[in-house]
Amino acid sequence: MSVERTFVAIKPDGVQRGLIGEILERFERKGFKLIGLKQLIPTRELAEKHYGVHKERPFFGGLVEFITSGPVIAMVWEGDGVIISARKLIGATKPLEADPGTIRGDLAVNIGRNVIHGSDGPDTAAFEIDLWFNSIELCDWTPSDQRWRVES
Repeated sequence: MSVERTFVAIKPDGVQRGLIGEILERFERKGFKLIGLKQLIPTRELAEKHYGVHKERPFFGGLVEFITSGPVIAMVWEGDGVIISARKLIGATKPLEADPGTIRGDLAVNIGRNVIHGSDGPDTAAFEIDLWFNSIELCDWTPSDQRWRVES
């Protein structure tokens, strides 16, 4: 696997329920490197661009309203296979279909309040990272334990 980056956002319901620390901990315990982190209330313009793929769907307006309703924690994570691994950590979009042990399986209430977003592929990750972060907001750093890791 190659080192890649992905975008993850804790949605307003996750922020307001006090789940930030637990969600960050799950990604850190997995061994991923946090290279971008900020809290913001997304503008309508940002939300519409983020959910643009759903523009013609009947739920588009509700997505935009919800994501702009309160603070969001926007993050960029880096690591080997981080896109697929993050999706596994997050769990199925519908919490009732999410496996126990996943973020949504353990913490989400329903599809409209599913706590977290994660990029679904490399192209989406690149688009979302560029949409939510500028290059100066990303910190490229090397973990001190990297010299202990052995490539396989």
